[in-house]
Amino acid sequence: MSGEKELCVVCAYRATCQKQYSMKAGQRCPEFAKDFLIKSAESEPKPGETAK
Repeated sequence: MSGEKELCVVCAYRATCQKQYSMKAGQRCPEFAKDFLIKSAESEPKPGETAK
């Protein structure tokens, strides 16, 4: 995960997580997995652009 932050709001396990939001700054959650249903900012068209 190059440069992306491990945030609870984008974790695939957020609905069932028992540790949610309990990680301190700089800690890495060993169970974190990015939710593939959440699209990255690069893949979304900007206002005024057409989708490719």
